[in-house]
Amino acid sequence: MVMGLHPQYLSSFWKTQYLLLRMDGPLPYHKRHYIAIMAAARHRCSYLVGLHMGEFLQVGGNPAWLRGLHCAPQKLRNLNEINKLLAHRPWLITKEHIEALLKPGEDSWSLAELVQALVLLTHYHSLASFVFGCGIKPEEEQDVENNCWAPSPHSDSSPTSDDTMGGSGGTDAMQELEVLMERMKLLQENQLEEEGVTQEEMATRFELEKTESLLVPSSDILDPSLQSNIRCFLEDPEFGYKDFTRRGEQAPPTFRAQDYTWEDHGYSLINRLYPDVGQLLDEKFQVVYNLTYNTIAMHCGVDTSMLRRAIWNYVHCVFGIRYDDYDYGEVNQLLERNLKIYIKTVACYPEKTTKQIYTQFWRHFKHSEKVHINLLLLEARMQAALLYALRAVTRYMT
Repeated sequence: MVMGLHPQYLSSFWKTQYLLLRMDGPLPYHKRHYIAIMAAARHRCSYLVGLHMGEFLQVGGNPAWLRGLHCAPQKLRNLNEINKLLAHRPWLITKEHIEALLKPGEDSWSLAELVQALVLLTHYHSLASFVFGCGIKPEEEQDVENNCWAPSPHSDSSPTSDDTMGGSGGTDAMQELEVLMERMKLLQENQLEEEGVTQEEMATRFELEKTESLLVPSSDILDPSLQSNIRCFLEDPEFGYKDFTRRGEQAPPTFRAQDYTWEDHGYSLINRLYPDVGQLLDEKFQVVYNLTYNTIAMHCGVDTSMLRRAIWNYVHCVFGIRYDDYDYGEVNQLLERNLKIYIKTVACYPEKTTKQIYTQFWRHFKHSEKVHINLLLLEARMQAALLYALRAVTRYMT
């Protein structure tokens, strides 16, 4: 229902998910659902875990496996390490991880099976981000109306009602909006003039954004109330996203997007090993990246491409991926602090998303526009993790 606010995206999403779970592919159906459970459990996403436990049984999965990962076949348990890394620190994935899963033996994976598994894992990690980002809850936790974050108090209402809002909240939010519109306009005009920025300066701006994303508090405390139906699918539950630049630690090397791109490398590799899915993923990335209604809050006829790109590139930035030809100064100009906090939380530790951080950013925007951001987050995150995984597969093959 929530994705349905953007019908064009929803249809692309459905096609991909249907192919992953229901159509011919190297993995048997029950294992696909089990992999979905393993992925969703990494982010404590009881909504998706519950959903796929039901699906797993429906396609004839063995109920004993649902007692926990320790009851699943070794072959599936072997995915635990790569599941963990993909969910929280994809930059650590190496060709050795791929090699370990493919090495001959009774529990070994074929390359085609592994690629399907990698797509499923990244699909469900990022879907967990969407679920938490939009506040979607399992039915037993819903009140009748509230199955996701309600629209912000004054969004989705007619533009005129905003003008009558008393109190400072309304005016602050209006100012935020006007500042954003103004900055977009200035950036669009300046792009023509800013030819002279050096590569060094561009790299510095990226590093600045990467470090600044440390603003976001990451709590290392494991929620003690973690439901047992999720805990049983987790090994090493304390393992989570780690900020790049904790003092005294080696930051992961920046992944230069130019060296391994989705368009030139990832897409063709998947298309070789899992043909139709490459096509559908590509379409889904394109749809969301280009999705626009040319509106912002109550303004119409706006070119939002710059804003969409800033959000996409910021998500890739918190996962260590840098575009040489992008000026990360734009991220700073266009994404207010509350929005950055929200993006970082939903992309890196979605289980910590709260209603409060959802309502605090873009207070004048429509609920559907905030859902649009979550779609960008979902796809940018999925692409980032897939790039790391596929790069490791490519290195293993070469």
